[in-house]
Amino acid sequence: MHGDAHYPNVCPPEQYPREVRKTLLLTLALNGLVAFFKLFFGYAIGSACMVADGYHSAADGSSNIIGLLGIRLAARPKDSDHPYGHKKYETFAAVFIALLLFVVCLHVLHDGIERLRTRAVPEIGAAGFAVMGATLLVNVCVMVYEYNKGRRIGSDILVSDALHTRADIFTSLSVLAAFIGIRMGLPLLDAAVAVVIAVFIGFSAVRILRSTSAVLCDTAVLNTDDIRRVVMEVPGVKTCHRIRTRGRSDDIHIDLHVIARDQTPLVRAHDMSVTIEEGLRRRFPGVSDVVVHMEPLSSKDHHGD
Repeated sequence: MHGDAHYPNVCPPEQYPREVRKTLLLTLALNGLVAFFKLFFGYAIGSACMVADGYHSAADGSSNIIGLLGIRLAARPKDSDHPYGHKKYETFAAVFIALLLFVVCLHVLHDGIERLRTRAVPEIGAAGFAVMGATLLVNVCVMVYEYNKGRRIGSDILVSDALHTRADIFTSLSVLAAFIGIRMGLPLLDAAVAVVIAVFIGFSAVRILRSTSAVLCDTAVLNTDDIRRVVMEVPGVKTCHRIRTRGRSDDIHIDLHVIARDQTPLVRAHDMSVTIEEGLRRRFPGVSDVVVHMEPLSSKDHHGD
């Protein structure tokens, strides 16, 4: 995603779908287990903040399912209707994750405010602390694994889902703090923390939407000066201009105009284009398409030289 600049390594195309699916299936199983225990014990002890955290974890699992559907569509090869491929379907899946988070946010916010109004008091015991501590540890492991895997293979869906899980870690910590406060005689902390969790969920949704919109709105992916330096290293190039980039970090499209020196023959110009494309692909591993527009050296350019 654009906000994360460039991934250090990009997974080979043939391995990418399998790696993403394997990671999402693992995190789906763990998120489902965590959500079950939080919701079960949350309703059992009457804790609004624990139930809210359980819904947050359930949203993590739902986002894994959406991600699996998204990567299945994104893995389809290019065709006549989609000459640039299906990669953006994965980015659209990340948008659906954000929309799902907004729905969960409103639900949790409503429940928290209702608890504040009724002043309900939950029954917090050792079991509640044990469940929250164990699920918190699982969330930390899931977040670190998924985020690092997403960065390593260049996956928008894994990185955005890991950010979602990171928000879940902060909310779980706030639930544990609320439990301590309730045991100390501050029962309203349960509902108050539920409202805070709703805010965390909403913030995660906004962050994901902001990063995915950069891809969907064709925000520049690479620095034009970095591209120009690579192009200018090719013998016969006088200058280059109108450099444009767009796409995802693992599916970058570049087009640029190159002015060749002197009266470069057509065959030589073609060879220069190929060299430029190969150089850009080596320098930026996520590049999937390069369009080079070769231009002749005008008399004005020659005079200026």
